[in-house]
Amino acid sequence: MFALLRLSVIGFIVLTVIYVCLSFYSRAVRRGKLEAEWEEEGMTGDRDAFVRAGLEDYDGSLRRKLILGVYVVPVCIVIALIYFTNFH
Repeated sequence: MFALLRLSVIGFIVLTVIYVCLSFYSRAVRRGKLEAEWEEEGMTGDRDAFVRAGLEDYDGSLRRKLILGVYVVPVCIVIALIYFTNFH
């Protein structure tokens, strides 16, 4: 029982670090695309406001929610491995 608890705690910590890194990376890529779109289309006005509005749209997007799969997929794989190892 202690081994399962230790696996769960360490796994949660590792997955959280991966999630945070992936979130920061994805947000930085989106910011870069918005800045490139601003330059490419030669827009006028406040560039920071355009980028900020684009990032607010990104925060509510499906892509942002799919990053939560970092938690779901490994947990499902571990559960499947434990099940197939012990019961098949």
